[in-house]
Amino acid sequence: MTELPLLSSHGEVRRVPLAAPAERARPAGPLRSRVAYAAAHVVPLVSGDNTPGRPAEIDWDATLAFRRHVYSWGLGVADAMDTAQRNMGLDAAATRELIARSAQVAREEGGAVVVGVNTDHVDAEHLTLTEVVDAYTSQLHFAEEQGAGPVLMASRHLARAAASAEDYRRVYREVLTAASVPVVLHWLGTAFDPQLAGYFGADDWRAAAEVLLEVIAENPDKVAGVKMSLLDAESEVSVRERLPEGVRMFTGDDFNYVGLIGGRDVPDAAQPPRDAASPRQHSDALLGAFAAIAPVASAAIQALDEGRPDRYLAILGPTEGLSRQVFASPTFYYKTGVAFLSWLNGHQAAFQMVGGLHSARSLPHLSRIVELANASRALEDPGLAAARWTAMLRLNGVDA
Repeated sequence: MTELPLLSSHGEVRRVPLAAPAERARPAGPLRSRVAYAAAHVVPLVSGDNTPGRPAEIDWDATLAFRRHVYSWGLGVADAMDTAQRNMGLDAAATRELIARSAQVAREEGGAVVVGVNTDHVDAEHLTLTEVVDAYTSQLHFAEEQGAGPVLMASRHLARAAASAEDYRRVYREVLTAASVPVVLHWLGTAFDPQLAGYFGADDWRAAAEVLLEVIAENPDKVAGVKMSLLDAESEVSVRERLPEGVRMFTGDDFNYVGLIGGRDVPDAAQPPRDAASPRQHSDALLGAFAAIAPVASAAIQALDEGRPDRYLAILGPTEGLSRQVFASPTFYYKTGVAFLSWLNGHQAAFQMVGGLHSARSLPHLSRIVELANASRALEDPGLAAARWTAMLRLNGVDA
């Protein structure tokens, strides 16, 4: 039996059995019971100068091949989001090219794609509210021109410029008025970006949620959904139950997605209390975690399509521990875990990231990812993953 070496924080090496590859079948058609997007990362050019502060040099073949991989499992792609290292290594020019190239791949594959719309192409640290609207609108129109669904990401510029909840209402009202297609609103918590404290005009999520819901109520035809990334299941369910008809809740909760996606269909899944009278009894998905486990996520939703909630839990439940490790504090370094799993699973030639971010996690942290990926059957080719991980340990002086 092949064994997998693991490294503790004390430098000790232990070995566990390498799990056999899971048998996963690609769906014959679109997934039906849930709408699910995997927030995809970017693969750097191995020979590029992807050191901190340098413009991103991207391996476009590998980056786009990864999106085709996601589509092959029936999932949609959420691109140019924080998983693609927006504000953490992916510069404005690379972001623009990524959106255009990804939208083209979506057309070729017949896949669904949404892309991040922000204000981050503007170099100035401080903008007026009018300038924030103009910056948002510029990126919004570009996304629309590419045929990609827009996700209005939380803006650091807006967080700095807004003096009140009314300032948020004004900016979103004006940007939504300029939208020609319905958008997804993204509420990103401070665990992902500390510079977004007080977003929607309040530190308390309940007060902030009122502003978000007011924005949606004023523009019901312009909002397709909300992506909540607060890592708080209670807040997501509370907002979800109050959304207008036709507006989806896309969970961005990488800690609690099993119960949130399962909802009423999976009564055994751990989840906060729900209003039984609410028509909204589950969340859809827009998750960075799903990029790391696309085949597993697909298989779980296929089980829901087949009316097998027990099978859904058996497949997806074990991955939540893996996701919690990938997204452990400091959470904004989760991208390192996503890229690491991509490398282990053979989707890129080297464990590298733009901005040198592959150095953001320790070997023991990565070892725990390996252990949990093995236990949850998230290694697509266990033999390849074991060989790559063992070589990485030896490269770093660990007798594996």
